[in-house]
Amino acid sequence: MRLAHWAVNAPFRPLLLAVLTSSLMLPAHAADLVTITRDALNNNATLASARADFSSVEASRDVVHGGLLPQVNASGNVVHNRQYESQNSARAGAVADPTTPGAGVSDDNFNTASLSLEASQALFNAVTRQEVSQAERQIDQQVYLLAATEQQLLIDVAGAYFDILRAHEVLDARLAQERAIGRQLEQASEQFEVGLIAITEVEEARASFDQSRADRIAAESNLQVAFEVLEQLTGRRYATIDALGDMPVVLPSPSSRDYWVEQAIERNPQVLAQRAGIELSRVGVEIARAGRLPIVQAFANYQYAESDSDLASGHDSSSQLGVSANLPIYTGGSTSASIRQGTFQLERSQYDFESQRRTTIQQVRSLYTQVSNNVETVEARQQAIVSTRSALEATRAGYEVGTRNIVDVLNAEQNLYNAIANFAEARYDYVVNLLSLRQQAGLLDVAAIEEVNAWLTGDPVSFTLPEGGDADAYQGALDIGAPPTPDA
Repeated sequence: MRLAHWAVNAPFRPLLLAVLTSSLMLPAHAADLVTITRDALNNNATLASARADFSSVEASRDVVHGGLLPQVNASGNVVHNRQYESQNSARAGAVADPTTPGAGVSDDNFNTASLSLEASQALFNAVTRQEVSQAERQIDQQVYLLAATEQQLLIDVAGAYFDILRAHEVLDARLAQERAIGRQLEQASEQFEVGLIAITEVEEARASFDQSRADRIAAESNLQVAFEVLEQLTGRRYATIDALGDMPVVLPSPSSRDYWVEQAIERNPQVLAQRAGIELSRVGVEIARAGRLPIVQAFANYQYAESDSDLASGHDSSSQLGVSANLPIYTGGSTSASIRQGTFQLERSQYDFESQRRTTIQQVRSLYTQVSNNVETVEARQQAIVSTRSALEATRAGYEVGTRNIVDVLNAEQNLYNAIANFAEARYDYVVNLLSLRQQAGLLDVAAIEEVNAWLTGDPVSFTLPEGGDADAYQGALDIGAPPTPDA
């Protein structure tokens, strides 16, 4: 499945996750790229947040749509009343006797109860209808934003995976360099002791050895950090992962930069999200304009009340059925201001789309150029290993016959292992840039992950915790925990 085939229609909204989850359930090695990608899709907190955000936006459509459906409300109360009243009246200087029955004194204890039912149905409400349309456009945009998050996770996982392999190969080169220069230092020390060379050559060898040791320590640190980045993405710790074997280093297919640019414009989820944002802003303008239109609704209500008061006992009820309309005549200019505001927001979204389109085109062009250069660079770096190895052998031979000194040998040693490390860098640059090109073109999918996964040989690359490390505590610190369960 390709990203371009994802429409904003409901059948396509399961998104990349459903495709990847079903495809990645195929049998795989314990820690190859496919397995780790599946772990990331299941455990990555950022992706889980994006999925929850998408579900929230989907639910907002039903919230708004409820305003177009019947509304029914009921209310009621039961009240106990205690009434005390005393009134005196005088006529022609006479004073009324308050003890005389009925002479202005009224006390009463009574109960009242009332019930009210109200129902309404919108007949015409342009604002709410446009708000429903706005919610639909938000879902359309969220489809692409979630797809972009998923594709970003794929490239992040692949990048972290190959950064581990890159660091491992560089570490192997630095270890070999340290051993080779260490042997050179031992030989120089022995030759100095028997008076064959000066102390300066020993110090030169020692300086080179110290530098190679520092390079090896830095490579070990890079390997540890690379493993930890992968663990942060997946929420899991891996002791070993499969290494990269022989792979085809060829130009992207089709080998046309314009093809990749066209694919990016049509399929890049960030570009599509910004395009959906234009429609979202356009609906916002229509909502503001709808504020000038009347709201018409049908309504019905029923009231019932009863009382056991001494003065008025019994019950009464009433009902109404009708149609009401509300037309805003003057709103202080707020409606016109809302229309202007929405128009400027629409203009901003159009510029945002153009900015994203230009950025994506530039990134695709750059990545295509980088991948094309990587093809030549890998070949050149591989040839450099052959050349530096031959140069090292010739330098050693010259050193043995006295035409070259130990500094020349040490430099040749460093050149060889730098060439080996540079070749590893070039290979992984090619793989990561190729996947990044597919991501920017909107073509980073299961097929791309599986194609790269087929280049893995199964040879394990392992990582051991530093001495004294607590594996259980380390794994516990990486546990992102179970996902929250929303209240029903």
